[in-house]
Amino acid sequence: MLQPHLDWPREQSLGTRIDVSHTAATPPAFTITVDVRLEKVDGRKLTFSLAAHDGADRISEGTHERYVIDVERFNAKVTAKAALRKS
Repeated sequence: MLQPHLDWPREQSLGTRIDVSHTAATPPAFTITVDVRLEKVDGRKLTFSLAAHDGADRISEGTHERYVIDVERFNAKVTAKAALRKS
């Protein structure tokens, strides 16, 4: 969903938080539909709302938070952190 809006592959996104409720059971063979909406952009932080429906009931709703990252910068930080463990 985000990839067309990013400078791919230099920019990517990663999830940092998810808060989802489960409000109804779904029998086998039902089709689940999930609606997702971008609610807020705060710099690099993106906040989405979501709602899932099984054709009979709303079965879930919640929020999901992602950050747009610069892959080179992110990988450099991870590599530097990994080097601390080797020391």
